[in-house]
Amino acid sequence: MYQAIGDLVMLLHFAFLVVLTLGGFAAWRWPRLILVHVGLAVWGVLNAVVKVPCPLTDIEDWARRRAGEEGLPQGFIDRYLTGVVYPEEHQGAVQLGVACLVAVSWVGYALLWRARRRSVAAGVR
Repeated sequence: MYQAIGDLVMLLHFAFLVVLTLGGFAAWRWPRLILVHVGLAVWGVLNAVVKVPCPLTDIEDWARRRAGEEGLPQGFIDRYLTGVVYPEEHQGAVQLGVACLVAVSWVGYALLWRARRRSVAAGVR
């Protein structure tokens, strides 16, 4: 059972990272998603800069240890991404790349929001 909990939380964590990275682009289609995305982005910055502990990491670590595994002694990113998906020395570049993707998505969202408002205003007159 603990193995299943650990696996589920790991999948949720990956989903979190996908939405954190690309959710702003999804908000272009579903504008209300921007509120969720902003919250996730703020959390991501707090986690990366201030090192606020992530509850998903804590839950997965707990479940893995209860299942008799090593757990996540260094955290989710370090276990599954750093050194696996990208070299450890490029972590800063990856974080900067994610920040750039988020910024581009927000600029696009703002431009679309502005165009929609103009379109609605033009239709009302």
